[in-house]
Amino acid sequence: MSKAIDNLTEAMKRAEAIRPRVGGFPCLAEVLRQAGVIRNVWSLPSCQSLFLTEDGPVVMQGNPLITGAVDVPAFDKGALIKAIRIDQAGESTFPEFLDASWRAGVTRYDVDLEARTVTYQGCRGEEYVEAYPAVSIG
Repeated sequence: MSKAIDNLTEAMKRAEAIRPRVGGFPCLAEVLRQAGVIRNVWSLPSCQSLFLTEDGPVVMQGNPLITGAVDVPAFDKGALIKAIRIDQAGESTFPEFLDASWRAGVTRYDVDLEARTVTYQGCRGEEYVEAYPAVSIG
């Protein structure tokens, strides 16, 4: 394995160990940022995640949400915000959040760990940007 993969894997383990159930994403993002992750770009429905790190880019392939040919859902900002709020409240799992985001028409989202923003995008250029709070991790 490369230094980038080793560093990312260790950061994800650390984040999992300390991440609170409610509001866990900012904690995860801060652990990744401290580990040198600059951006994290997700492609839906394939669940491919690209991490741009100080040690080099790393791609992770998760379990795709769909198989075969399907119509892309229309971008629904309200449904997306609802999915985000449910996740923030700790009332969904990460796979459930990904599925709800896809059903809300998200085909890509980009986490900028330096600016602390997540940009959700639909296939026709629709966009919703949300900032997340800074957290302190010892």
